[in-house]
Amino acid sequence: MKLATPRWWYRRDRSSMPVTRGLLTPLSWVWMAATARRLKRTVGADPGAPVICVGNVTMGGAGKTPVVRAVAARLAARGRTVHLLSRGYGGSLTGPVRVDPEVHSAADVGDEPLMLARDFPVWVSRDRAAGARAAVAAGADVVVMDDGHQNSALKKALSLLVVDGETRNEEWPFGDGRVFPAGPMREPLSTGLARADASVVLLPADLPTAEPDLLAALSARPTLCAHLVAAEPPPAGPQVGFAGVGKPWKVERALQAAGCELADFAPFPDHFAYDEATLARLAARAGQFGAGLVTTEKDWVRLPPAWRSRVAAWPVRAVFDDEAALDAVLAKAGL
Repeated sequence: MKLATPRWWYRRDRSSMPVTRGLLTPLSWVWMAATARRLKRTVGADPGAPVICVGNVTMGGAGKTPVVRAVAARLAARGRTVHLLSRGYGGSLTGPVRVDPEVHSAADVGDEPLMLARDFPVWVSRDRAAGARAAVAAGADVVVMDDGHQNSALKKALSLLVVDGETRNEEWPFGDGRVFPAGPMREPLSTGLARADASVVLLPADLPTAEPDLLAALSARPTLCAHLVAAEPPPAGPQVGFAGVGKPWKVERALQAAGCELADFAPFPDHFAYDEATLARLAARAGQFGAGLVTTEKDWVRLPPAWRSRVAAWPVRAVFDDEAALDAVLAKAGL
C-alpha cells in the first residue's frame, strides 16, 4: 500500500506535528547512516561515455523528470546522441532493457521511463552501471540519468540537483531539514550540495523568481532557474483533475494557474496504480459536474489502455530561464 506524501514534511515551522517528528527522528539517523555508508563504499564505474545525473535531496516532487527531458533536449540540439537511464521505479523488469512504448507498460518499466521514451531512447536497469554500458553499446555518447544522486555506482561527469522552487503557503522544499521519515530529506542539504556541481530551482509558471532565502541556501554551488510551463492549454470546460505524484497539490495549483475550470481534484500517492474501481469513482464524480477528466502525463501512462481515451493528459515542460547558463555548466563538464 502506497502512502501519500505528508504535507507537514514541508513546513519550516517545527511546531507542526512535533510528536510525530520526534518519534521518527531516530529512524532518520539510521537512514542517514545507511546512505553515507553506501556512498562511501561504492566506487563509480566509467561506462565509456559521460553521465549526467539529475537528482535531488528530497523524497519526491522536485521535478527531476521534466529537467531530465530539458537537459537531454539541449544536448540533442547541440548534436549529442543522448540516451536516458532510469532505475525504473514501480516496474517489474530489472534490465538492462530499452523501453519500447509499443510493448512495455508502466507495470513493466515504471511510469517516468515510459513517458520519456516518447522523446528519447530510455534504458531501465536496477544496476545503473550495466544500464549505462548498454546505452553506450547502443550508440549513446552521453547518458542522462533520472535520479541517482544518492547512488555512486556510476562515475558522473555532472551532477545536477533539482530543487522545488514553490515556497508559498508556508511550504519550504526542505521542510525543517529533517531526513526521512521525520522529514522530506534523503540526506542533509549540505551533504547533497557538496556532491553536486549545480542546482536547478524549478519554479511554477506563475512564480517569476525564486525566493532569496532559497537561493541563499543553495549558494554553495552555481544555481540555475527553470520554469515548469504548460506544453498546451488544459482542456476546455469543467474538469475533475487527479494526480498520483510526489506533490499532487502542485498539480492542482498548476491547473488552476493555467486557467483550467477545475470542478474538483483528487490526490493520490506517488506512482499510484489506478484500478477500475478508482477510475469509475473518478468518472462518476466528473459526471456529477458534467466535467471531463484530466491528469498528468506521468499518471496517464499508468492508466489501463481502455481509459486513456476518456482522460486528457496535460503535458508540462521545464524551460530554463537562461539557456546560456545551462550551456556554461555543461561546458565545464566537457559537454
